Amino acid sequence: MQINIARSSGFCFGVRRAIDICVDLSKSRKQVYVLGDIVHNSHVVNDLARKGIRKKKRISPDGNAILVISAHGASRETFKKAREKGYRIIDATCPKVKDIYKIARRLEKNNTIIIIGDKGHSEVKGIAGQLRKKPITIESPDKIPLKKLRKVKRAAVVTQSTQTIGNINNIMEKLVKIVPGVRLHNTTCRITVVKQREIETLPLKNDIVLIIGSPTSANTKRLFQIAKKINGRTYWIESEKDLKKRWFKGAEKVGIMAGASTPDEVVDAIVSVLKTY
Repeated sequence: MQINIARSSGFCFGVRRAIDICVDLSKSRKQVYVLGDIVHNSHVVNDLARKGIRKKKRISPDGNAILVISAHGASRETFKKAREKGYRIIDATCPKVKDIYKIARRLEKNNTIIIIGDKGHSEVKGIAGQLRKKPITIESPDKIPLKKLRKVKRAAVVTQSTQTIGNINNIMEKLVKIVPGVRLHNTTCRITVVKQREIETLPLKNDIVLIIGSPTSANTKRLFQIAKKINGRTYWIESEKDLKKRWFKGAEKVGIMAGASTPDEVVDAIVSVLKTY
């Protein structure tokens, strides 16, 4: 069975940078915490825990500790609370996400901000938390808040960095009919676009497609959604433990795409199992 790993498979720059920051901090004499998951991958989080870096779900007082802001970023209020509680803050927010902050703050001066993204995702919360006024967040073309939008006179749109081009375009088709002159500032990450383009061809060239990443990973979810529409024999797995030998009956080619927060060693372990089939 031929195994074909996508060129863009695995870590993006922002994820690698955040992990490297944590690994360096693990050598510190001070206790190091990460607010939430440093990236949305359980293998990475567990590996850092073994290095002594603990996860915090909320900011509690600890005057002699380091608090790392995850690659997904955080609101201004979060930074303020952490300082008030006495933490030394290390900001591991992806530079691309920080660019979205700057764009959204600049556009807010003359516009209502609309975010195309997942409402519960930490990146979207971080973007919203940079603004003076609460933005309007839209997840899909089926969830357009018409009542809110009809009151908007002037709007600018920014996008969660891992959004699909298709979802953005479908939402914008509806927005232009509701808010005259609405402007899109597509802040989707370049690596996200590269991965999405490659996942449009990988399912056509392989009998089976494996998408590798944690259930909480937004970019992995979108890769799976794109691939599944093209090739029904697409499976989303987190590790080699999720593999089912029956999936590969009659398959000659298997395509693999790992999400932006999936470590190479997880992919290697999956490939090792596939070679025994």
